[in-house]
Amino acid sequence: MLSQKTRYTIRALQHLADRWREGPVRLDEIAAAQNIPRKFLTVILSEMVRAGLVNSTRGRDGGYELALAPVDIRYGDIIRLTRGSLALVPCASRNAHEACANCLPEADCRLRALMLTLRDEMAAMLDQKTLADPIKPVPPFAEPAEG
Repeated sequence: MLSQKTRYTIRALQHLADRWREGPVRLDEIAAAQNIPRKFLTVILSEMVRAGLVNSTRGRDGGYELALAPVDIRYGDIIRLTRGSLALVPCASRNAHEACANCLPEADCRLRALMLTLRDEMAAMLDQKTLADPIKPVPPFAEPAEG
């Protein structure tokens, strides 16, 4: 699952992408529109500034804006920056590989084989989608009918 930090980061960057080329966006606007705690958002945006995805401008007319065009920021990169890996288990990570505790030898583990396939397919999709791609919200799943 994605961490809360990763979800907040994606939502904040989507907000900035929606305001691309409109000038700096105030922190309070992003926090209110995306329902992100202001202090947490400050930390997230500071990390994105250090990573080179966001620019920060101080002062009365200051705020945050994307440092790159939305088309140049891929969802896979955002997740890797905030989570470290796209893999659901450490033994399937390409960049942060670790053997799983209490597991079979990797060469014998079918779960690892499944997770590698899933990781590769997920990476292919997330590395194709950028902040410029239109993504429509999907209504919540319907509650199961009683009876």
